[in-house]
Amino acid sequence: MEETTFLTTYQPRLLTQIKKMIEHGHLAHAYLFEGDQGTGKHELSMWLAKRLFCETPVDGNPCNHCLQCLRIAQGEHPNVRIIQPEGLTIKVDQIRQLQSEFTKSGFEQKLQCFIIQEADKMSVPAANSLLKFLEEPEGTFVAILETNALGKILPTIQSRCQVVHFTPLSKEQLYQRLLEASVPDASAKLLVQLTNSFEKAVEISTDEWFNDAKDSVIKWFQLLTNQSLNAYLYVQRKLVIKAKERKQQEQILQLLQILYQQTLTQGESTNYQAVEAILDAKRKLAANVSFQNVAEQLALRLIHKKFKER
Repeated sequence: MEETTFLTTYQPRLLTQIKKMIEHGHLAHAYLFEGDQGTGKHELSMWLAKRLFCETPVDGNPCNHCLQCLRIAQGEHPNVRIIQPEGLTIKVDQIRQLQSEFTKSGFEQKLQCFIIQEADKMSVPAANSLLKFLEEPEGTFVAILETNALGKILPTIQSRCQVVHFTPLSKEQLYQRLLEASVPDASAKLLVQLTNSFEKAVEISTDEWFNDAKDSVIKWFQLLTNQSLNAYLYVQRKLVIKAKERKQQEQILQLLQILYQQTLTQGESTNYQAVEAILDAKRKLAANVSFQNVAEQLALRLIHKKFKER
């Protein structure tokens, strides 16, 4: 999705704020974009870089068609540099190379922009080198640091930047983003109830255990809602084998709760008691009752109608 469209959809307040700063000539020389991955940090970085050099802005937005915008999009603009971790960290040599390029002859007459992705992964020497650069800036530049872990950025660097907080995606926005990322609809609906982080949601969606467990819980849910006695047997035959770790057991119950909650939004008010039963089961699990006992007791509670009829 093109940056202006993305930001208008997901971060309209920040886009308006940055536009006003540019319009009134109030841009800072260093920004720290902070927020969950997928909330638009890099989109705003690229939007701002393009806007600084765009030859024909449209309604305050970069045109995305001029030579300057195209070169930035392709990573070929001489005045815009993007730094990413090499391996696990951003190394001091990367920052030193950036400084060297910025202090070449003629730099003082040219606007420069650099973007540091995953800035929290800077090594200590790299962070100290960047700090010195921010404390003693040479020439005209706009620095943009992106992070989803603000606490890992040196306080001294934070103090040299204008910190911009990115609003977490709403459940509906996260759902739409997951669909755009080719996550199946059924999985997306479950994932938005498990996390508000796009990065975490995508990570979970590609987890083999989660996808297998999700299908198993959906089958269990169907057995339970059909008041089938097999829902009790299914616990030992399938779920106990699949959920050997406490975290997995908790997620099984959480997925089941989400499925019942989705029926509540569809007007199935009779399932309120089912949700209460699941919450009670989660409390028992937290009190170290075995998962098999918890799940079997829960199944009996949820298919009680069938037992009453026997």
